[in-house]
Amino acid sequence: MLHIDHLIEEALREDIGSGDHSTLSCIPQEAKGKALLKIKQDGILAGMEVAEIIFRKMEKDCQFFPYKKDGDKMANGEIAFEVSAHVHTILSCERLVLNCMQRMSGIATLTRQYADILEGYHTQILDTRKTTPNFRILEKEAVRIGGGINHRFGLYDMIMLKDNHIDYAGGIEQAVNRAHQYVIASGLPLKIEVETRTLEDVKKVIEIGEGKVFRVMLDNFSPAQLKEALTLIDHRFETEASGGINLESLRQYADTGVDFVSVGGLIHQAKSLDLSLKAEIEK
Repeated sequence: MLHIDHLIEEALREDIGSGDHSTLSCIPQEAKGKALLKIKQDGILAGMEVAEIIFRKMEKDCQFFPYKKDGDKMANGEIAFEVSAHVHTILSCERLVLNCMQRMSGIATLTRQYADILEGYHTQILDTRKTTPNFRILEKEAVRIGGGINHRFGLYDMIMLKDNHIDYAGGIEQAVNRAHQYVIASGLPLKIEVETRTLEDVKKVIEIGEGKVFRVMLDNFSPAQLKEALTLIDHRFETEASGGINLESLRQYADTGVDFVSVGGLIHQAKSLDLSLKAEIEK
């Protein structure tokens, strides 16, 4: 995963600082131990691969035994993994592992609820850039694990002309034409998506966007308006519905046949799930 090493290094540095003094004060450096990741809430498990990377970042030769994998259903009382390492490694990594896995599992669980509703439909679920700064890579990975599709990762991997771009540029035509010229001049393999707010906007994109735009976002359209817009577009471009769509309204939007529905709430409305890392003491 892109930038995962940097994220883990910075997170460990943030947490450990000058030293894990709680552990240093009462546990011998050479002590070894075992711990179990205990599941305390039903949902979709995410972050298993990340947990192993975190432990191995601290202790390359630790032993990590997964009992489940990312994307598996999990139930209260199950064990996700066992780790054997120096006790200092286990205790210093504990909170970072739990923070990542609890957050990721919450996102994957919510995403799976959306994906399950779309089972059998043409429509697919997308995430957005409404993410936690510096944690986006894991939040988007959790969406993928839950059955969603990642939209652009950042501002650099796609051109997305939203309302403010269009207003500052002086309109849809100016924004699209300038963006298209930019792509040609730069030689960058960037696709252009444009946001529309009305049916008139849609008609304008149809008029000037062929060969330039690859996807049209239909923002805050009702299902009825969306269906009308899709009729106008007639498969000339990929289509994405966005704005206030939730679990209750999702099926109505899927019924229109739109290609994608993007939901920021997959990430920013997800609740972390309850997991714990417990020492396993041999008797």
